[in-house]
This record gives sequence, structure tokens and C-alpha cells, in this order.
Amino acid sequence: MLPKEDAKRGLKLLAQAGMKKINFAGGEPFLYPSFLGDLVKYCKEDLHLESVSIVTNGSLVKESWLNTYARYLDIMAVSCDSFDESTNKLIGRGKGTHLKTFINLSKLCRKHNIKFKVNTVVCRYNFDEDMSAMIEQVAPFRWKCFQVLVVPGENDSSTTLRNAQRFVISDDEYRAFCDRHEHQESFVPESNAVMKSSYLILDEYMRFLNKGVKEATKSILDVGVPAAMDDVYWDDESFARRGGEYDWQKEERKENRDLDF
Repeated sequence: MLPKEDAKRGLKLLAQAGMKKINFAGGEPFLYPSFLGDLVKYCKEDLHLESVSIVTNGSLVKESWLNTYARYLDIMAVSCDSFDESTNKLIGRGKGTHLKTFINLSKLCRKHNIKFKVNTVVCRYNFDEDMSAMIEQVAPFRWKCFQVLVVPGENDSSTTLRNAQRFVISDDEYRAFCDRHEHQESFVPESNAVMKSSYLILDEYMRFLNKGVKEATKSILDVGVPAAMDDVYWDDESFARRGGEYDWQKEERKENRDLDF
């Protein structure tokens, strides 16, 4: 991981190049809560980005962190692949308490005026599940449903860090899941066709990743953002099709409503 000052320098270069929104993801960003908090604050307070968001599994989020940094955070996206704990364990999402953590975090986000988002990866173990009732109770402002994606060299075999082959579903199975949930106001589907190369992703060394296409670019700390972008394969049409621009700034504080679970 880069030293904090190098990370801030990279973020400043991105802002100077026109970045409006940043999303801290992982791995799990909350493995380094102080480092993450300082960068979230820097992006909002010093760089004045429109939107700052975090993707987390929720297991390490503490209210003490939110007490300090929630004011700088627009969106928290929490991963939830099933509302059945036995399915979550099959997928590898926790050891039976993930839903309790997930529901508690949805309440904390409302308490701290953070827009609550749900990320679901649709796969072999959950594609036939009906999640409507729980989604309606949790009421995220955005529910992103990704078709599980296999990336060559990253998660496609027993020789890679992860092997996603056992999770793969067909396009028809993914469409069946989407048909079942498309009436949900927050529902945002993201198939393999629009997911590939529609994100600008930097690794921990500030290199743009070209997932499944070619090697990562040189670090923006070494060559600058424009030169690195020249070597990025980014599909802006797919970005538009997946609704890459949306209402990503949090609203003024509203009265928290009670959730009944």
C-alpha cells in the first residue's frame, strides 16, 4: 500500500484531471480504517469532489468511525448476495451473521445521513432467489445487481487468487433474476456485457487496470493522469448504458424513519 502522502498526491492529480466521484473498494477498505478515513476526508474537504463512496462487506464498520468521518461520505455500498444465511455461507459471505451486520449498517447509514446502496453479485447460488421483500424493507437508494464475471488471469482457474468458475450462470439465468426484480425502484442491473471495461479502476499503486484486456498502466504518480489514460481501455458507451452517472450526492439530513425487521 502506498504511503498516505503519495495516495493523496495521486488523488489530487485525478481531481485536477477532472474526477468528480471516487469509490473506495477492495478487498475490504475498512481493514485500514484510519487510512481510509483520512483519504475520505481529504477527497471531500480538500479536493471538493462531488461524491465520495465506499464499498464494504460491512463486517469491520464501527459507529465510532462514522461519528468522525460520515460527514465526508456520500454513499456506502454494502455487499449482500443473499437474504438466506445458508446461501451466504455457501458463497463465502460471512459465517452466519452477515445479515445482522447488513441490516444494522443500513440503519447506521440513515442515522448518519449516508446514502445506503446494496451490491449483489448474481451467481449460481442465488440466481433463483426472490429478494424483493427484504429489499423493500431495507429500501436502498440504489440496488446494483451484477452478473458474476470471470476475468482471465484474475479469477478463472485454480492457479489464480480466486476461482469464480463454480459461480458462473448463463445469460438466461441472469435475465430471469432481473425479470423477477425489475419492478424494484432501486434496481440497477449490470450484465457481463456492460460491466467489462466500463469502470476506471486504479490499484493500490495508482495504476489503471485493464481487466482481461492487457497489463495495468504505469502509475499516475510516475507518468501523470493523461499519459496513463492513453493506455486505458475504457468503454464509455457501456459506462453510459449501465447508468454510470446518477444522483450520487447525499441530500440534506432528513428525519430517520424506523425500519421494522
